[in-house]
Amino acid sequence: MNTAVNRAWQAARRRQATQTMALAVPLVVALAALAWRLATYDMATWVLAIGLLGAAALATWRARRLDRRWLVRQLDQRPAARDSADLLFADAAALNPLQRRQRDHIDTALHRDPPVLHAAWPWPALLAAWCASVLVLALAFGWPRAGRVPAAAAPGTVAAGSAAATPPALQSVRLRITAPSYTGQPVRTQSALDGKVQQDSQLQWSLRFSGTPTRAALQFHDGQRIDLTPQDGQWTGNWKATRPALYRVVTEPALRDTRLYRLDVVPDQPPSVRVIEPDATLVLGTPGQRRWQLRFEASDDHGVAATAQLKVTLAQGSGENITFREQVIPLSGSGPATQRRFAHTLELAALGASAGNDVIAQLQVRDNHAPTPQTAQSSSVILRLPSEADVQEAELEGMVKRTLPAYFRSQRQIIIDAEALLAQRSRLSADAFTGRSDAIGVDQRILRLRYGQFLGEESEGAPKAPPTSDLPTSDVPSNDAPAAADDHGHDSHAGDHDDDHGHDHAAGAEPQVFGSATDVLSEYGHTHDHAEAATLLDPQTRATLKAALDQMWSSEGELRQGRPKEALPHAYKALAFIKEVQQAERIYLARVGPELPPIDESRRLGGKREGIDSRRLPLTALTAPDPSIVAVWQQLGGAGQVPDLDALNRWLRANESRLADPLSLAASIEELRIAPDCVRCRDALRAQLWRALLRPIPAPARRSTPDAMGQRYRDALGAGP
Repeated sequence: MNTAVNRAWQAARRRQATQTMALAVPLVVALAALAWRLATYDMATWVLAIGLLGAAALATWRARRLDRRWLVRQLDQRPAARDSADLLFADAAALNPLQRRQRDHIDTALHRDPPVLHAAWPWPALLAAWCASVLVLALAFGWPRAGRVPAAAAPGTVAAGSAAATPPALQSVRLRITAPSYTGQPVRTQSALDGKVQQDSQLQWSLRFSGTPTRAALQFHDGQRIDLTPQDGQWTGNWKATRPALYRVVTEPALRDTRLYRLDVVPDQPPSVRVIEPDATLVLGTPGQRRWQLRFEASDDHGVAATAQLKVTLAQGSGENITFREQVIPLSGSGPATQRRFAHTLELAALGASAGNDVIAQLQVRDNHAPTPQTAQSSSVILRLPSEADVQEAELEGMVKRTLPAYFRSQRQIIIDAEALLAQRSRLSADAFTGRSDAIGVDQRILRLRYGQFLGEESEGAPKAPPTSDLPTSDVPSNDAPAAADDHGHDSHAGDHDDDHGHDHAAGAEPQVFGSATDVLSEYGHTHDHAEAATLLDPQTRATLKAALDQMWSSEGELRQGRPKEALPHAYKALAFIKEVQQAERIYLARVGPELPPIDESRRLGGKREGIDSRRLPLTALTAPDPSIVAVWQQLGGAGQVPDLDALNRWLRANESRLADPLSLAASIEELRIAPDCVRCRDALRAQLWRALLRPIPAPARRSTPDAMGQRYRDALGAGP
């Protein structure tokens, strides 16, 4: 490329960038001045920095738009280039002799007469931009502060009249928050005086004022005062955030803006522990069990310690001869600090656990709070190892459970029979349909009476023999008898339930059948009648069984009237209640040692009656709670009354712990103190006090006036013997 052309090209690029910056810089400075005037010094700094970066980027972009194509177009506009300026940038080896001769001619002409490619200065636009910038700067800096004292003047030389005429104002704010190290939060800086910080955080204020105050401080709502010290044109102060607070910035002379700022303090929460495995509080061990797997999860807002302690208690013995042995096992957690998991497998033989013992485990964790960590512990989980007697009892209980369902297996069969009867309704006559429905109703009655025996109900006449559907399959003597469907959900085969279905509904004495309630309860439960058998059921199970009997009664009534379709909903409900009775559970508690307080020997009765007061307690009138706050609340409601805000402040400091939001109440008090004639402030404070008022305890209701007989009875009681 021709050297003269290259110099002209670069000069055009530089002129383009310079013109862009000359137009953009005054506009950026004006915007920064507006930001300083309308916002803060920090905001103005940000606007200036971002604006200058944007102006530089725009200038670079506009300069790069003057590329090679632009250069070719500019050169082609000159006669010396002869519309062939692109030959200057082509490869000489690829040109033919005529093109090379044309290129040399253009290069010689441009070298003899170098082109001028840079644009002229846009003086009107530049003048308008700089004039507008100067006008904005004058308005931002000079208009509101025409009588401002120069910043270079010493504080002691500021005239009193000038200070009174131009009170200082906050120019910039910087609040540096250093959270405690255990939280892991980085140091942050904000340009607002309100904030929410972690408890025990170190706060550092850096304030800059438009004027030059002689003194500056932070005044808290509880009376505490932090003096600010001037340093490099700023006023700085430090405070440790141990409690929520309201504060304002006070200076001499006073600031124009005296509003309150709020600092909310977030306390460190204690850790929480959750048991993952086992999924139940009580785990019934199996004979020969050797290991017990435990898993816990601990979480905390700022992190849980990497180690924890597993407290294991071994309870041995029975009755009053129970001994306890404790040991602590250190554990290491895994996972993130805010949600660690702890796992351990207990070797029962190493613990000395044997049959009939209880192993109680509880995890204790701590967080990273400094200087004193907060601790938490999980709920206790219990492993109950069965003894030989428990194993035998479990085997006996299993035998009883396999035997007693002979009484509780017919409700599903009644449902199956009723549904089969409805399916055959079109093939049966009305009399036959009603007769078979009545027969099923008799079966329902027999079953209801048998269930009623467990509630101590009187018999309405026991059947001569139980229906075959009420007997277990193993007890039916004939192999041709249909298998009854039990209430445990086992499959059953429902045969045709016609008039010759094999049930004998004649009244008479019921023979002893294996699996009957009388035999089993008499042999294993030592019962003497069915009313006594009712005491074997807990109240909730009795209520559920009573509800099943009510549904059976309704089902029986519909079946006896030849309406099996209407009886089915009641029969299904009775079956659901029976399933609840079968699934009843017992509650197990851990065997733990008693933790009794030490005996205070000074409080033991000595038989002396000196100093014993009368048992007649005097009746004292109940005073209204919080009389001071009630008085202030009443004063706020009356027009023209001046509330005692000092008394209210003293009451607030004494009752701050029991209020849900004491800072809002303190802010309302300060607002009314600043503006005593503000009606809105009075209403807001009155509303805050109403939420803080304690409701008086209602007085006991007076007794109703007795009649003549009741009055004579009371007189007789008062007369005494």
